[in-house]
Amino acid sequence: MKKFFLGFCFLVLGFLSFAQFKADKIKWTADGSSMYEKESNSITKMNLKTGAQTVLVPADALKVNGKTISIADFEVSNNDQLVLIFVNTARVWRYNTKGDYWYYHIPTKRLQQIGKDRPAQSLLYAKVSPDGELAAYVSENNIYVEELASGKSKALTSTNNTKKLINGTFDWVYEEEFGCRDGFRWSSDSKSIAYWQVDANQIKDYYMLNTTDGNYSQVIPVEYPKVGEQPSPVKIGVVTVKTGETKWMNIPGDPANNYLPRLEWSGANELIVQQLNRKQNESKLYFCNTTTGEAKQFYAETDKAWIDIKSRWNDDDPRGWEFMEKGKSFLWVSEKDGWRHIYKVTREGKETLLTIGNYDIATISAVDETKNELYFIASPDNPIQRYLYKVKMDGKSKAVRVTPAGYDGTNSYECSPTGSFAVHSFTSRFVSPATQFLNLATHKPVAGEELLKTMKPVKKDNLEFFTITTEDGVTMDGWMSKPKNYDPSKKYPVLLYVYSEPAATTVEDDFYAGGNFLFGGDMNAQGYFYVSFNSRGTPTLKGAEWRKSIYKQIGRINIRDQAMGMKKLLADRPYLDASRVAVWGWSGGGSTTLHLMFQYPDLFQTGISIAAVGNQLFYDNIYQERYMGLPQENKDDFIKGSPITYAKNLKGNLLYIHGTGDDNVHYSNAEVLVNELIKHGKLFQFMPYPNRTHSISEGQGTFQHLSKLYTAYLKEKCPPGAK
Repeated sequence: MKKFFLGFCFLVLGFLSFAQFKADKIKWTADGSSMYEKESNSITKMNLKTGAQTVLVPADALKVNGKTISIADFEVSNNDQLVLIFVNTARVWRYNTKGDYWYYHIPTKRLQQIGKDRPAQSLLYAKVSPDGELAAYVSENNIYVEELASGKSKALTSTNNTKKLINGTFDWVYEEEFGCRDGFRWSSDSKSIAYWQVDANQIKDYYMLNTTDGNYSQVIPVEYPKVGEQPSPVKIGVVTVKTGETKWMNIPGDPANNYLPRLEWSGANELIVQQLNRKQNESKLYFCNTTTGEAKQFYAETDKAWIDIKSRWNDDDPRGWEFMEKGKSFLWVSEKDGWRHIYKVTREGKETLLTIGNYDIATISAVDETKNELYFIASPDNPIQRYLYKVKMDGKSKAVRVTPAGYDGTNSYECSPTGSFAVHSFTSRFVSPATQFLNLATHKPVAGEELLKTMKPVKKDNLEFFTITTEDGVTMDGWMSKPKNYDPSKKYPVLLYVYSEPAATTVEDDFYAGGNFLFGGDMNAQGYFYVSFNSRGTPTLKGAEWRKSIYKQIGRINIRDQAMGMKKLLADRPYLDASRVAVWGWSGGGSTTLHLMFQYPDLFQTGISIAAVGNQLFYDNIYQERYMGLPQENKDDFIKGSPITYAKNLKGNLLYIHGTGDDNVHYSNAEVLVNELIKHGKLFQFMPYPNRTHSISEGQGTFQHLSKLYTAYLKEKCPPGAK
């Protein structure tokens, strides 16, 4: 369950000709000296050493029958011969991952559509083979391969006449909770493709209802495994391009009670695969022989709570494998010693701790094997900030901070494949986001002045960052934005912004801290205090114990932390009006809002809850079971952690908002909670948005209406200004 509105440049095996599409990511050349860019619908290559720019695909080359093909995304082959162009895109759940593909052959200036015999806007994850002769893509849950020279194509997989057998991509829950979308990989010799097959036939459909796009309602089924339901069985096969025959990997364990979230080629006839058990507290790594299908386990890890996968510690992108030493070892992240650390693991399973010390890494940034150095993001002294560090990969050295003094806040780095160059992004509570191209070794800009000299901090006297310790001895990071020129002898209303679940934090040192995107106008100017806390269980850099203390406790310890934080704040700051305390949140934050209104009705008088999980038993199995266990074993924890259990305690003002077309947090959450409130005679305001998804963003005027509703309700029920 992701918070709404929310870099490792890993080494890949050298035989890959195309990287997979990564929207909004820098597109580096293989040697890391240049980058590809889209400019006015042309594709260019810029040399970072010289600044020279070369046009690879001119805009006028992308015309078909007098109409221009508009580039949504693109990839360039390592030899600068072929460009794969993604156009006419459409959304699959959260992201625009399907559409049409064209390729442009630079030497001959030939433009050709791929998959033109397939339905329009149906292709996903097209990739050219390493030898440049073939393209593979997914269409309607099958993998196709096409000869670029002739345009001839054929299917390599079959759905067996059922749409619930998914080849080369994933079902809803794998995409949402594991970040898995692109589900196939070319072999180095271009002769075979490794792929996932998801069998969702046993997964029950959740039926959404479209009631506005016609005279009759339309039923929209989504295969969605609720918590307590077995996962979709998933297996991995290798299909031979020439024959279309698939060899399945014999990975031990029941496919209906295990997950396979990662897969890559690790050799000419070998795959490396990660397997998680259903509870996600046991991880195993296998080498799979693609000729025999034999799977050999060589590494394993267990945890009392859960094990995070790569999509959590590498920018929500599980693709790739961080191989080193020509495939003899790779990087791995684990919290086994209580901190999120980076290890080097050999093919024999021998591990070496590389980031020594009592601190968490956030993400891996780059590897410089020539200098035996590893770059990563961390912040040992302040969990709400981020800096670049490097360490020798000898298992003995201490990390050294690379980000220079002066960049106090949140720093991120997107690095070239060789670690020579990087795009450095910086923001802080006082500085709006800015970027610069760097020579990574010197941390000096490639051209122009250093970012530090050009930044213009914005004065924010009304924004305060602080820590607060509750009566339970829990110390949380927080921020507060205040009315300008407020009178401390008077009383002012306070609004708490919450999320509080393991998917995201609300307190980070960035420019948008203290801002409220949904409020129409300036909250502080109208006389509100606005505050937020990072409670236990949020993924801040305070150690595994902090993050995993919420295991089987969602809806309890995180809720108490938020409530006790507000209680302490009211006690410490007499200018906060205890009779005008409001709270709001979206998704997991919507659930937190309901909990606070129901469990602490004397503390919070007004709440605005958006897209909330009302009953934990209604959410998906991967997310909820990861953090709560299996309801077959500890169902009482799910009940005690669900807002619906406490709805009878509502005393204050509640505005409850949900999209009827929400495929993530289903609308049924809203209806069962509404029924419970009705049952107990509770008065509240309810706003369903027809056919809107989890983001409630579709349809003309939707955001403006939501903002107006939110603002009006808050001002009516929790009046602004001093008293």
